[in-house]
Amino acid sequence: MTITEPKPADAVTSSPVDPPSHAPSRWGPKLWAVLFVAGLAMFLDALDVSMVGVALPSIGAELGLETSSLQWIVNGYILGYGGLLLLGGRMADLLGRRQVFLTALVVFGLASLVGGLVENEVLLIASRIVKGVAAAFTAPAALSIITTTFKEGHDRNKALSIFTVFGATGYASGLIASGLLTSLDWRLTFYAPVVVVAGVLIAAFFVVPKNAEREKGHIDFLGATTLTGGMLAAVYTIVTVPETGFTPLVIATTAAAVVLLGAFFLVENKVAHPLVRLSIFKVKSIVRANLAALAIFGSYISFQTIVSLYLQNTLQWEPIQMALALAPAGIIVAFLSPMAGKFIDRYGTKSMIIASMGAFVLGYLWFILRGGSAQPNYFADYLPSFLLLGLGFAIGFSAVMVQATEGISDDEQGLASGLVQTSGQIGGAVVLAVVTGLISGGAATSIAQYRPGLYLVTVVAVVGLLASATALLGRRAAVEAA
Repeated sequence: MTITEPKPADAVTSSPVDPPSHAPSRWGPKLWAVLFVAGLAMFLDALDVSMVGVALPSIGAELGLETSSLQWIVNGYILGYGGLLLLGGRMADLLGRRQVFLTALVVFGLASLVGGLVENEVLLIASRIVKGVAAAFTAPAALSIITTTFKEGHDRNKALSIFTVFGATGYASGLIASGLLTSLDWRLTFYAPVVVVAGVLIAAFFVVPKNAEREKGHIDFLGATTLTGGMLAAVYTIVTVPETGFTPLVIATTAAAVVLLGAFFLVENKVAHPLVRLSIFKVKSIVRANLAALAIFGSYISFQTIVSLYLQNTLQWEPIQMALALAPAGIIVAFLSPMAGKFIDRYGTKSMIIASMGAFVLGYLWFILRGGSAQPNYFADYLPSFLLLGLGFAIGFSAVMVQATEGISDDEQGLASGLVQTSGQIGGAVVLAVVTGLISGGAATSIAQYRPGLYLVTVVAVVGLLASATALLGRRAAVEAA
């Protein structure tokens, strides 16, 4: 099913041996079907994230959870997701993307079902961790199915922009559906993804080729063990320190993270078939794409949590009101994302990412300046911020995905896909953990308690903007020198 010509394993520069084609080609029904199924996985992930975000206050009210505990419903997912994404991406390369995709979908659906049935806080968080682990395999498998099916250049840019539409549609649908379902029972937000999983499984079974690409190589079990253990310990430390400080357990996990990740880098330099070829980090465009993913998801996941708590707990909005308030962000992504591929072809990924980060910064600043009114006007105080954030996602997400996988050979597309998604999840975990520590402490009666978190969210976006702008300035300097 692969359209791209195979490239050498070291083809990791922006100018691969076989130059990308920018000429559009006609897609047949099979190509559209593959894109649709992979997009449904993106839809599912976005649906789950937005539904849980809206349901957090209701979950906390029923189970008696404080903000510091509620963050684990989000970060439990991130713990499993961020800790295993690189392994998931590489397993998809080596074991076959179809096999990994289907198996992980089943686990995702079962974990979601269990999460809706449990009555205990610990079991609920555990189900979220398992669901995150499953997503760590479905997400890079889906993305690498696309990047190995559509040839680099116009076709892949177009496919990834459509892929983003599924995510935006899932996010917007999740907001509205969660608002309605949470009004009845927050547990329904855990049951709804099970229905979607069933549909995706049926479609994937018939659509994803049985001879899906399985790259040559061996599973680096020692590298997988040290990386997974180190990532899990690191993410746990990151999300726990702001809440508990450096307790003996946190000190132990910090030491474990340092030792295991250090061992991982030593192992990868020795083995013949490494889990992660470390030279991939020498490609500046890939590093910049991962930094942009960290800034985008790190800032927005925390912003959504702040807004959800502020509107529902402080302003006493109903869940459906808050969901409809955020929905325009998802709608604008769904409307503009199909055009992202054309913008990337014309302006390049660097310019698109800079414009995206600029929109995020402006959106956060608008909410800081206007969102704290005691009698807010939605259209004047909130809507411009949400539209700017939607614009940022619409023009930035596809550009980041393209830049992160551009010039990578087919046998490492799962690795590159897992790497950039790991950056986004780790960014989300780090920033949310710190933001939670900043905004916790008593019932919030005004926007004042949330401002420190909003300031941090904005700083993260500004750092992402500066990193992207520096790259563009470097490129212009090189052109002028030439």
